[in-house]
Amino acid sequence: MQYTEYLQLFDTILKSDKPQAPYDDAEYLNYTKLNESRMKRWNKTAVLNDATKEALQSLDKKQHWIIIAEPWCGDASQIVPFLVKMAEESPAITYEIQLRDAAPFLIDSYLTNGGKAIPKMISRDAEGNDLFVWGPRPQDAQNFVVNSKEQGIPMEQIKIDIQNWYNANKGEAIQKELVELI
Repeated sequence: MQYTEYLQLFDTILKSDKPQAPYDDAEYLNYTKLNESRMKRWNKTAVLNDATKEALQSLDKKQHWIIIAEPWCGDASQIVPFLVKMAEESPAITYEIQLRDAAPFLIDSYLTNGGKAIPKMISRDAEGNDLFVWGPRPQDAQNFVVNSKEQGIPMEQIKIDIQNWYNANKGEAIQKELVELI
């Protein structure tokens, strides 16, 4: 699906009288509401830096990005808007968004430490070969989450802290890491 379809999925879930699992669970529904708000904010405020734009515009070999995400995923709400903006900046890049929890279950081939952590972004060449895989979050954010868990910080506090990290970073870590990969 394209980004507009992904955004429409949020609307469909949130307006449904009887949403399908897992959105029939109030906690997942609340995550989705919050994530829709985050994505709308990034859609308005996300800015690609000059180095990112230059790297993307100078790509001479085609890439197809597959972004694996879900509306309930807080990290995806912070990252997917930047990935799409980056893909749309380059005429050499096409993209699609696939849901983690729906067929073809591509995530099963791209586990993180044995888990289905998202978002994941797979870049493929014109022949369908993997060029690189990125995700589920920028390395600094990943280190922050791992260290926080090791320190025994409650998950609810980690969620607040990582939200603050994304807000302060403004997508710079995502851009830096992907420019190095492309």
